[in-house]
Amino acid sequence: MSLPIIIQGGMGVGVSNWKLALAVSRQGQLGVVSGTLLTVVLARRLQQGDPGGELRRALANFPFPEMAERVLAAWFVEGGKAADRPFKSVEMPTYTATAAFIELTVIANFVEVFLSKEGHTGVVGINLLEKIQLPTLPSLFGAMLAGVDYVLMGAGIPRTIPGVLDQFAAGEAAEIKIDVSDAAGANEPVLRFDPVTFCGGTAPALKRPRFLAIISSATLATTLARKSTGRVDGFIVEGESAGGHNAPPRGALQLTAQGEPIYGPRDTADLEKIRALGLPFWLAGAHATPGQLAAALAQGATGVQIGTAFAFCEESGIMTALKKQVLSFSFRGTTHLHTDPFASPTGFPFKVLQHSDTLSNTTRYAGRPRVCDLGYLREAFAKPDGTIGYRCGAEPLGNYFRKGGEASSAVGRKCLCNGLLATVGLGQIQGNYREPALITAGADVAHISRYVPAGETLYRAADVLNTVLSRQTQKVLESVTEPK
Repeated sequence: MSLPIIIQGGMGVGVSNWKLALAVSRQGQLGVVSGTLLTVVLARRLQQGDPGGELRRALANFPFPEMAERVLAAWFVEGGKAADRPFKSVEMPTYTATAAFIELTVIANFVEVFLSKEGHTGVVGINLLEKIQLPTLPSLFGAMLAGVDYVLMGAGIPRTIPGVLDQFAAGEAAEIKIDVSDAAGANEPVLRFDPVTFCGGTAPALKRPRFLAIISSATLATTLARKSTGRVDGFIVEGESAGGHNAPPRGALQLTAQGEPIYGPRDTADLEKIRALGLPFWLAGAHATPGQLAAALAQGATGVQIGTAFAFCEESGIMTALKKQVLSFSFRGTTHLHTDPFASPTGFPFKVLQHSDTLSNTTRYAGRPRVCDLGYLREAFAKPDGTIGYRCGAEPLGNYFRKGGEASSAVGRKCLCNGLLATVGLGQIQGNYREPALITAGADVAHISRYVPAGETLYRAADVLNTVLSRQTQKVLESVTEPK
């Protein structure tokens, strides 16, 4: 398997969907689906009626038909639910998840990867967040059931994930420790997933996907390369110009006059040290032009990861109306991106595109009822009696404080789960209130109009690839790869 030059970022909730990954993989590069909240995404897409029938086709190919039938019976709505009716709720992820939740999670990841791999021989990856631990094991198993080729993971230190991939490929059970606040190390709970039990007695033989860790420093790359439980196959080196969650600056947090984190030389990854590890790496964050790709190759990178340029292309999951509005900002030079140090309940800086009709608008934010009904970014904590509780800085404040949450961890927090689902047309209805979107993007959002063909209003994934992989870049590639 040759290594891709371009990795399409696994963005948001449903932004990097199977249609986008399919389009990129068909062009010979690495298409990536986002694994974040896929359990909820599948349940809501089925409630919308699956108008194209793709989800039901994937379910028909799931290797355990009785499980697929249970999911259809529970979530599929013929013709789709009424537009003014709320989605039926999916249980929130917990340490003691029900069999139904685990089954839905496995199937959701299988469906997304299966559809992205259909009809071509290219490679497909799935992106997961280390910060979202509770659904990780069934998510990985479901993706591997569908033959996923790569697993990409960041937002933390995913040191145990390579070993999990090894164990699942061997048909063995795997375990991961769950981060729990206020708990002694000896009492940290362990999540376990056994393929034999899940499959009813016989675990299928599975391909072990390659593992790429998303990192921001040479120190983290070295730690993962030397101390992971299994093989790390490469790194995606992400700078602070990338969209979504960013690594916080080293040292004490300092803010600009606009309230954004200040990054300095210490926050720039040492590529020489990363290169010395002898593993392939890709650069991420504002690398979506031929010149930027050529510069990455000249620094020893295998290629680049591109997120934002793909996020607003025709095949991505963002609602078309929002794509056109953001493209109009790019054409006019009026995009405004804010790296918000407080928006995410994780405590990581999070890039938010300023848009008057979204949760980035202070009036819209102030008018939103605080609710936590999805729970993927909740923090697990130890109660005085030793049991595990869950809290989120974006939940109702009274609830948060009763659970021991601190006020400093609640100020400015936004419900990313609900906001990102609304961005892809899967927003919940709370009584008479419809969840507003929340758009994240990287610094390249200001320049996405460069990909729009003359006379068109949108662009496709192929337009991005054709722009970045220009003839000039091809010459650089040939000079890098030709025998010495």
